[in-house]
Amino acid sequence: MNSEIVESFAQMVREKSLDKDVLAGIIEEIFGLLVKKKYGLDAVYDVVVNMDKGDIEIFLERVIVDEVEDPNLEISINEVNERGNEEELEVGDDFVEKLELLSFGRRLINLARQSLNQRIREIEKEIITNEYNEMIGEIVVGDIYQVRRNDILVNHNKNELLLPRIEQIPRERYRKGETVRAVVKMVKKTPNGPVIIISRGDNEFLKRLFEIEIPEIYDGVIDIKGIAREPGERAKVSVESADNRIDAVGACVGMKGVRIHAIVRELNNENIDVINYSDDPITYIQRALAPAKLKEIEIDEETRKCTVVADSDQVSLIVGRNGVNIRLAIKLTGYEIEVIREEKPYDEYDDDIELFDLKEELGADIYELLINNRYDTAVEVLQAGPEKLKEIEELNDEQIENILEILKNQFEEE
Repeated sequence: MNSEIVESFAQMVREKSLDKDVLAGIIEEIFGLLVKKKYGLDAVYDVVVNMDKGDIEIFLERVIVDEVEDPNLEISINEVNERGNEEELEVGDDFVEKLELLSFGRRLINLARQSLNQRIREIEKEIITNEYNEMIGEIVVGDIYQVRRNDILVNHNKNELLLPRIEQIPRERYRKGETVRAVVKMVKKTPNGPVIIISRGDNEFLKRLFEIEIPEIYDGVIDIKGIAREPGERAKVSVESADNRIDAVGACVGMKGVRIHAIVRELNNENIDVINYSDDPITYIQRALAPAKLKEIEIDEETRKCTVVADSDQVSLIVGRNGVNIRLAIKLTGYEIEVIREEKPYDEYDDDIELFDLKEELGADIYELLINNRYDTAVEVLQAGPEKLKEIEELNDEQIENILEILKNQFEEE
């Protein structure tokens, strides 16, 4: 009976990789509770568990008395003598007897099994929590086993990891059975056990990918100073080399871009700008806003604000598509950046545009009006300005403003 119980308990935890001593300690505690349930809270007992032999021994200790008042703590001298003990015992001595497990009854033994199950689940949760807490910031590789509306469940070493929608890369497709890489972001404790949150959209994931693909970063020769990222769109990474002989940006990009391309592919073709870090905020901001050319930069270090002056044709480069370039530059440098557009004299543009090529944008009627009034190119119209255009009676102020805006945009897009 003893060995069967020990084996059934051992079977419960065999797959959980619990230490034998831990299991023995749990069994001792649980059977101690059984003794207390049957013999009272003041019972004196000892539980010995031998996991190797598959044996449980329970010893109950009682005081020998003439007349028993509490049978849980005392035993009469007559009963002791009737049991025919080898050693001679007297009143006042301690009598130790071995209890058979069957004496507890199946109800208490089943209760022990349930208690053990509960303790194992608690320990398992604690083990998982501690394991993944130590892995926070590290990349894990798992298999997608369920794709839900707002999150994805990933199997990693038989543990369930959660990839919420907010931590995914937008527009990235996930399919059941596929392997996915992500960084362990946090471990949440819940009544139902730990929830391990992983992320592909976090900056830390990009940082770890750089460490994997670029040995100089892993070895500490090149240091990542800052990361700004909009997952799936674009990222900016500033780097600095501890060795003057090593070009930090060149090492990150690799020969023919092979290193950075490996990271870009992993991130669903997210564009990555790698720039050299600088302690000088003006230089740092200038690099962060590349490839735009800036005419002037003024900063206020106390308020962390920056004013950038640039030609109108550079503003679109500074801002980027949907404003992503300037947002990332703000995140990377920590400065709030304001852009002031400085209109470039239109006679400085190298390439003029024939109005005929803009007929569709202007509309046929406006195009004919401008041509009939001896305006043949975009620069001629822009140089004329609103005052000259008002001399065309068929044009109102709103139309003039719209014409100039259309033509200005043509040069800014170049």
